[in-house]
Amino acid sequence: MQKEALIGSSATGRVWRLASDEGAYLMGDDVAPCPLAFMTAGMIASFAEHVLVLARARGVPLPGLRMTQDNYYTMEGSALRGTMAGGALPVDLRIEAGSPEPEALRKLLEEAAAASPVSALLGSVLPGRFTLTHNGARVRMRRAAPAGRPPGSWPAERFGSAAPAPGDWSGLVGRNGMSPKTSEATSHTGSSYAAEQSRRLHLRAICTVRPDGVKAIEQHLLNPHGSIFHFLSEEGPEAGGQGRAPDALTYLSAGIAFCFMTQLGRYAKIVRRNLIDYGVVQDTRFSPGANGASPTADAVETHVYLESGEDDAFAEGVLDMAEQTCFLHALCRSGLGVNAAVGVGS
Repeated sequence: MQKEALIGSSATGRVWRLASDEGAYLMGDDVAPCPLAFMTAGMIASFAEHVLVLARARGVPLPGLRMTQDNYYTMEGSALRGTMAGGALPVDLRIEAGSPEPEALRKLLEEAAAASPVSALLGSVLPGRFTLTHNGARVRMRRAAPAGRPPGSWPAERFGSAAPAPGDWSGLVGRNGMSPKTSEATSHTGSSYAAEQSRRLHLRAICTVRPDGVKAIEQHLLNPHGSIFHFLSEEGPEAGGQGRAPDALTYLSAGIAFCFMTQLGRYAKIVRRNLIDYGVVQDTRFSPGANGASPTADAVETHVYLESGEDDAFAEGVLDMAEQTCFLHALCRSGLGVNAAVGVGS
């Protein structure tokens, strides 16, 4: 369950290298955030950034700003019968600050959230698009929608040549122990490998802004019961920041890729088939709102590379089931909203 990703942004020119793992519920070692944690961190970082930008433009002070976000997902059905499917539910977003008045603060949050590319992704119906390469040969897909460009060869050399830039990057992401165990926690060791499932997942993120302007995010995995991870996030100079930590869309894009890869490996393990190696090259595209225009998001394009001792039918089947069970591909195709409120986070 341990994965690495290189995420390059055409807007910033930066490439970040991030790692992901899973907890005991997927027999992981819990040494890095789970995929959904990256999505939650990226979403709240983007919402917070747009709150700050809008408040500055209007001269509105936000003393003690604190934002809390709750993300919910579902998993229902049978992997063996091919009916298991992941789902995503609307996002709950709350804001606290010493001023302005609650109603004005709520309107500020709603307008800021609507200006974020995250809302474009949530509010659109964007089924993913794919290519499939199995054991070095392209496979014709019968069910998955095709991507807009052909796949290249698997870029294995990218990781070997990705040397870190000078500096100490160790504080950007870190583990802070286990999340509080609540009554909604239903997981146990290996429970996410069950062939039959009916469960609801819950993640929470709390975002504050440090004196230096960097966003500090504390993410709790509540169900399945997992760890607290902290993330730092900052936009690049092109958006008024200094780029000292990954920007919001870097975290978000990493989360989608990591989640899809988890489902590839998870399905192969459930059906006990020989999936030797797998990787993806993924493109996510966003346009920020400007001059009165709304932000936009495009369908996620994923080039899937599999190595296995199985036939092409299995390769196509594992792609289809990964797309069907991926929580974040479900989020992209579901047309969700954001429930914005003023209140006290818990």
